[in-house]
Amino acid sequence: MKPLAVIGNVNVDLIMGPAAPWPQPGTESIVDHDELRVGGSAGNAALAWMALGTPFEIAASIGRDQFGRWLAESFGARASTWPVHGDSTTLSVGITHPDGERTFFTTRGHLPLFSLEDVLSVLDGPRLSGGIALLCGSFLTERLVEDYDRFFDWADRHDIAVALDTGWPLDGWTEANRRAAKRWLSRCRIALFNEVETTSLAGVADPAEAARILRQGMPEGSFVVVKCGPKGAIAVDPDERVFHVAAPFVQVVDTIGAGDVFNAAFLASHAVGGGLEASLAAGTAVASRAISTHPRSYTPTGQDTTA
Repeated sequence: MKPLAVIGNVNVDLIMGPAAPWPQPGTESIVDHDELRVGGSAGNAALAWMALGTPFEIAASIGRDQFGRWLAESFGARASTWPVHGDSTTLSVGITHPDGERTFFTTRGHLPLFSLEDVLSVLDGPRLSGGIALLCGSFLTERLVEDYDRFFDWADRHDIAVALDTGWPLDGWTEANRRAAKRWLSRCRIALFNEVETTSLAGVADPAEAARILRQGMPEGSFVVVKCGPKGAIAVDPDERVFHVAAPFVQVVDTIGAGDVFNAAFLASHAVGGGLEASLAAGTAVASRAISTHPRSYTPTGQDTTA
C-alpha cells in the first residue's frame, strides 16, 4: 500500500438540527439531533481512515484550550507532535436543514496560524516517499497557503503525489481565487473537487468538461475527480476518458463532511492499486454510508472498500 497522509484543517464541529424555517432573532428553537465531533476537512478524512483501518499520518495543529486537548485525544499517538497555538481552537456550529443543506458558523481560532513549519515538524518525507498527501482546507489555513510552493517542492523531492481539495472559498470563486487554485493544481497529481467547485473553477457548466479543463493544467499523468453528491462521482483520467459511478439511494441524516469521507475512501482504494472506477465506487459507498447513519458508520454492509 502506498503511504497516505493528510494535511490541513482539524477543528471541532457541533452539529444541530434540523431547523426550518430559519428562526427569528430573539427566539429559541428545539431540534431533534445534536452531535459534537471532530471536524474540518482533514479531520473528517482522518476519521474515515481510522474507521476503515487504513494506515496514515496527519499533520494538523490545535488551540491551547479544552477543545484542543479533546481533538488531540481523539487521534491518540498521531496527535502527539501536533503544534499547539496560543489561541482558541477553531469551532464550527453546523445547523442542518430538512432538505439536506446546512449552514455553518465558524470561529477563526487556531487554523490561520497553521504553517509549513508545523507540517514539516510532523511528517517524515522519506517515510512518505512514493505515497499520497491529501492537502485540504486551503482557504482556512492562510499561513500554510503562503508557503504552498515550498510544500509542493518538498513533496516533489520525496516523490509524494499531492491530492488537492481546496474547499469553497469564503468569498467565492473570485478571479484571484481561481488563479490561485489553478496555480496549486499545476503542482498536484490528483484533484478532488465537488461539482459546483469544479464547474465554477473551470467556468463551464458540464462537470466532465470542467474536469477535462482542469486536468489540462495539471502535470502529466494527473487525474481529476468530481464529487456529484446524490448523482455519484466522475473522474477524468490522463487520457481524458470519463468514468462515472452512481450513488445508492440513502435516507440522509446529515451530509456534513461527505466529500471529505469520499476523499479518504477513494484514496484508500487508490493507494492499494484500485483503478479509477473501483476507487470512485469505494468513495461513493463509504460516503453514502456515513451520511445516512447516526452515530456514523463508514463500512458499507457486504462491501470491500479497498478493492
